Amino acid sequence: MRVRPLGPALVNPGEPDEYGTWTAERLESWLRASTRREPVVVLSHHCPPPPHGAGGRNGLNDLELAGQLGAASSGLVGAVEPLIRACSGVWVAQGSDTDAVATDQQPYRVRRVSLDDEEQRASYYGLANEALWPLCHRVHVKPVFRPDDFTTYWNVNARFAAAVCEEAAGESPLVFVQDHHFALAPQLVRERLPQSRIITFWHIPWPNWQTFEICPWRQYLLEGLLGSSIIGFQTPLDCRNFIETVERCLGAHVDRYQDALTYHGRQILVRSYPTSVRWPNWWATCSPAVDICRTSIRRQLGIGDEVFVGVGVDRLDHTKGVEEKFLAIERLLECYPEYRDRFTFVQLAAPIAGSGAAHCDLRARVLAVRDRVNARFGTPDCTPIRLLEDDHAHAYINLVFRAADFCYVGSLHEGMNLVAKEFVSARDDERGVLVLSAFAGAARELTDALSVNPYDVDDAASVLARALTMNEEEQADRMRRMRSVVAEFSAWRWAAHILSDAARLRRER
Repeated sequence: MRVRPLGPALVNPGEPDEYGTWTAERLESWLRASTRREPVVVLSHHCPPPPHGAGGRNGLNDLELAGQLGAASSGLVGAVEPLIRACSGVWVAQGSDTDAVATDQQPYRVRRVSLDDEEQRASYYGLANEALWPLCHRVHVKPVFRPDDFTTYWNVNARFAAAVCEEAAGESPLVFVQDHHFALAPQLVRERLPQSRIITFWHIPWPNWQTFEICPWRQYLLEGLLGSSIIGFQTPLDCRNFIETVERCLGAHVDRYQDALTYHGRQILVRSYPTSVRWPNWWATCSPAVDICRTSIRRQLGIGDEVFVGVGVDRLDHTKGVEEKFLAIERLLECYPEYRDRFTFVQLAAPIAGSGAAHCDLRARVLAVRDRVNARFGTPDCTPIRLLEDDHAHAYINLVFRAADFCYVGSLHEGMNLVAKEFVSARDDERGVLVLSAFAGAARELTDALSVNPYDVDDAASVLARALTMNEEEQADRMRRMRSVVAEFSAWRWAAHILSDAARLRRER
């Protein structure tokens, strides 16, 4: 059965909703044929990754290669990079290194804006991560609202908005603003360039209006976002929550037929653009065979050939449910003793720099559960939970994905979660099981994953047991269908949807 697109309905021949796999080549051809190509200015906190060379080495030495390729970039960067790669332009991001010029491998410039330690602490770690992040996620962490953080956040947004305006070409540039780090930037850009076409994408969930109402600076943040031409979210629910928030808090006029808001005489469209990953998976195309990956990872981690291996890949953050995962593994080994000595869960956990007291407390709880489970069920030959804290390289993560019997994504609340899609895209052998939280946005698309409520430890344990006993035929059927979804709704198609709507704005202007 075909999965209908989740984004806006585009029905003209050759438009992004035409079925089929979207690749870099197809996006390039579509842009060239439709004359939609124009430079874009991307604004995000994180820098894009350095370009990698084509090809790769096969065999056991790929483990050495993986360790040399640097840390994995954020999901935001991975989703956005195909768009600016297709259009060229300028990427404005935080960083202290010299600006990067366009090359054949990276066909866009990078403009870096440096922040001092206090600006980084107050704006990024303070307002963005300790106030807006918990405010927008249902993870029972109290937001921290500091007036000085908001003042710095405003100043930082103004600096980045000025850099965007300096890089913009013409009076009506196409600007792509990313995430909760720059909620004020759209309006700040519009004040200087009133004819700008500004698309703002909010990567994290948007809460209901009663939750957002507690923010002391809700009016400033909402008016900042309403400087956009289009505001994009991961799911239709996030769109509905945002529209109701603006209606309740600002009294904006709502056109629910068009999913549009009118505020101070301007119309702003609200759209759902579910993010995705590139297709095909570059790392999978240059990785060794799955059997070699299994042997290599097991040898590196000291895991026996007869031991089942599960994998999780997350930041050590409240939203990711790492503590709940470990509790589910403890329950699995309690209720299914046949897996004692025969099961190891490898959790790759990226640490969060500048973490506050809440994150330190979370890490302490995660370590305590790990130590208890390993003490109860560990043996000299098998450690139930392996917690590997590091900024792991994409190449290494891909090898672990290919070596695992299942991947467990246990998000407590998340806009999308691209780890689930990356696992699916890595498994070109059509094996492995995806266990996916019902509270991750990706669950709306990857319906052939085993759905789990991460808060229900008994349910999670039984789902993990089912993953370990699923036969190869069912694995292949489920993985084949999920790979078809990821291929059809790739990051290239996500870019095409956004660029198509940007072109409509240009035609209307």
